[in-house]
Amino acid sequence: MELRTLRYFTAVAEELHFGRAAARLHMSQPPLSRAIKQLEAEFGTALLDRSPSGVALTAVGAVLLDEARALLDQAERVRVRMAAAAGAATLTVGILGDGADPGANRLAGAYRRSHPSVEVAVRDTDLTDPTCGLHAGLVDVALTRGPFDGTGLMVRELRADPVGALLRADDPLARRDSLKLAELAGRRWFLFPEGADPDWQLYWNGGQPREGPVVRTVQECRQAVLWNGTVGMTLLGHEPPPGLAVVPLADMPPSRVVVAWSEGDVNPVLHSFVQLTVAAYGGL
Repeated sequence: MELRTLRYFTAVAEELHFGRAAARLHMSQPPLSRAIKQLEAEFGTALLDRSPSGVALTAVGAVLLDEARALLDQAERVRVRMAAAAGAATLTVGILGDGADPGANRLAGAYRRSHPSVEVAVRDTDLTDPTCGLHAGLVDVALTRGPFDGTGLMVRELRADPVGALLRADDPLARRDSLKLAELAGRRWFLFPEGADPDWQLYWNGGQPREGPVVRTVQECRQAVLWNGTVGMTLLGHEPPPGLAVVPLADMPPSRVVVAWSEGDVNPVLHSFVQLTVAAYGGL
């Protein structure tokens, strides 16, 4: 029984779908199926119930999932400690925006408890680069929001947050219970600087080109709305400052919190961070 096979089994057991598990593992489905069948042969019993409607864990499979997670966590801790002994236990984390996400705060505590010997440097970035410097090689991993150009990156979704229109409190539309994007047609929206990721810009402009003032930070976004009556989008969970209001947008997809890192990066410190990030956000 190899750790690699346990990783394969854990992916299938968590996704309960061979196709999704294969995509998560960046491999094709046939070798994944063969590996799981070989594991079942090794244990002499079925670990998964397969049916046209999907996959379910057997009682034995549920026990193995718990044990596999524990073994994989232990193996990861060994890798991180070895990296620390070799002097490689440093990590640069990019965080987008104002850094107020409670998930990031929760993760920081969990990571410090798990890996007290790892030195973490945080690069707080503005809204002009949703990869927080990943493409430029300035950070090892980013806690950020999509969408953005993911070429050469691994991206894992952590949470989806509903969004709303950010308006002046005296705007007639601010009294509405909800809005649709069509009702904001013709209004000026805040924009990001020239060269900003086009997918990122398009999302925060409600899916179409807009005109308006250029901003770089959350505070500049709010001031553009307050002083100029600009329309923007923000998270529904963010309490607006005095003079501003947030109205839910019924036809906007949520803003997705993600963790991203460079494809092919085998740094054990990085991969331990990603695993803890997924666990920390999953517990919110």
